[in-house]
Amino acid sequence: MDAADAFWHLTNYLAPPVVMGAFAAGLARLIWRRELGRGSGLRLWGWASGAAALASIAGLIWFGRDGRMATYAAMVVACAVALWWAGFRISKH
Repeated sequence: MDAADAFWHLTNYLAPPVVMGAFAAGLARLIWRRELGRGSGLRLWGWASGAAALASIAGLIWFGRDGRMATYAAMVVACAVALWWAGFRISKH
């Protein structure tokens, strides 16, 4: 595998967590507009995407392969917890 293949492989591996984090952060800001109004959407996106990416990496390590439904469920849970933490827990302090 050359450098270009490695780049595209990593990009395609991280695309689902990044896209899921973007959709989740946007939806959270739409639903809880008043509560999350003063927070940064990019900060929420970063927290959600980072947590989902860590869950994806943990699933790859745990199961030995990508694409398991348990890994995707862990990504959803990690994304939701990160959005709660970044949106409601941190912004109140």
